[in-house]
Amino acid sequence: MLIKKGDTVVVISGESKSYSADKTETHKVLRAMPKDNKVIVEGVNMIVRHTKPKKMGEAGGRIEKEAPIDASNVMLYCPNCKKGVRVSNEVVDGKKVRVCKVCKKAIQ
Repeated sequence: MLIKKGDTVVVISGESKSYSADKTETHKVLRAMPKDNKVIVEGVNMIVRHTKPKKMGEAGGRIEKEAPIDASNVMLYCPNCKKGVRVSNEVVDGKKVRVCKVCKKAIQ
């Protein structure tokens, strides 16, 4: 899985799809789970969790939070191309970096 925590991504599939030819909305990856091939993306796939108060005086209620989505439903965002792109791993100056397959530049 080439997506890591802190990456900027574009959602390409699902209910929160934000990718089209004229409009690209980017989001930040909050957590990556490579074993399950899932990512948690900021503001995408929101669910409501009903919680009880745990201690005296603590408030319970409804909490909205992000649920995981499959990593295949997001694409890494390339700031040079200004769109979601496929990436590959390459060794540049002795370091392994992710490289955009469209513009051939490293993605930070």
